[in-house]
Amino acid sequence: MKAVLPLPGDYVNFKSLVPLHKISIGLKQWRYYDFGPKAVPPLICIPGIAGTADVYYKQIMALSMKGYRVISIDIPRVWNHLEWIHAFEKFLDFLNVHHVHIYGTSLGGFLAQIFAQHRPRRVKSLVLSNSFLDTHKFAAAMPWAPVVNWAPSFMLKRHILTGIHDGPHEPFIADSVDFVVGQVETLSRDDLSSRLLLNVNVASVGPISLPDTLITIMDTNDYCAVPQELKDQLNERYPGARKAVLKTGGDFPFLSRSDEVNLYLQLHLRRVGVEARTDLLQGIPRYDGGAGSSNSGGDSSGSHFDNNKGDPHGGQNGRDDLQDFGSESLDSDEPVPTSTMYDSLALCTVKFAILEGLHAHLLLQHFCVAFCLYMSRSKASLVA
Repeated sequence: MKAVLPLPGDYVNFKSLVPLHKISIGLKQWRYYDFGPKAVPPLICIPGIAGTADVYYKQIMALSMKGYRVISIDIPRVWNHLEWIHAFEKFLDFLNVHHVHIYGTSLGGFLAQIFAQHRPRRVKSLVLSNSFLDTHKFAAAMPWAPVVNWAPSFMLKRHILTGIHDGPHEPFIADSVDFVVGQVETLSRDDLSSRLLLNVNVASVGPISLPDTLITIMDTNDYCAVPQELKDQLNERYPGARKAVLKTGGDFPFLSRSDEVNLYLQLHLRRVGVEARTDLLQGIPRYDGGAGSSNSGGDSSGSHFDNNKGDPHGGQNGRDDLQDFGSESLDSDEPVPTSTMYDSLALCTVKFAILEGLHAHLLLQHFCVAFCLYMSRSKASLVA
């Protein structure tokens, strides 16, 4: 029987607060979260091949309580990139959302660019993380792509997870990998085969009309399933884009380095003119990162935002923006925590065990006293 790892406490809290929506639009099934003030233009999060709408729960909680609207989606079962464009447009129409800002990671970043290329009036800005411009390299690495629809589920999962580095990780990265692997287990065979085909069907991103100043490229400098060559091509395509560099974070920095990622996302939204509505935060609880989130503190994280390019919405550079973020600033002197997301659960378990032990000890004492009184009274009655 497979062991089930406990979930991080902040994810449990997220599930209790944020409703999951499931809708059908035509023949497509959509699973998504939509949280934050509806009056704010939304940031739509599109996951990679191994992700679900749940992987962005830290962004949903942190940004919504700052007055932003975040929509996180599952990639529906579409079998080619043209079908993706039509399905995503119908989804936006259903939500009555005309203009969006998109945060796409890996395959999600590629799909975001494809949509921006073919529907330029709807996409107002992009944040691309560990993403790429074309799928040729992935297609060459999967020669059995023509029979993917007949492959068993375990084979599809193994191929998807092969790209995730299984070597030693720092604790937060290891936790992020465990979380995403758990999400992969929830995907059906059709979900897996659909995503694999989107990742290996030969296609390239053509010219997009979005100015480079409205694009942020957020990459990690450590191991990533997307080859560095493809990330370099992305940077060359958008030379005027803002660069947000995280020294570490692996394939899933939105989980492993969530504080830094959330800060960069907030800076991006402010820079492209999205106004947060903190006056509409009624009913949205405060979120402090929870167990397992990384701290964005100090130079120890190795993060860096390219501040050499001017801000088209007010002239302030990224460093000036950082001054308004208090404890979330990358200049914070707070130490980076070294506990994993399970430390708090383990501590609670130990405390519970101790309390249970003390309780059992007291019960035993009371039983012994009561038994001695009973025996003494019985002996006295026999003597009498």
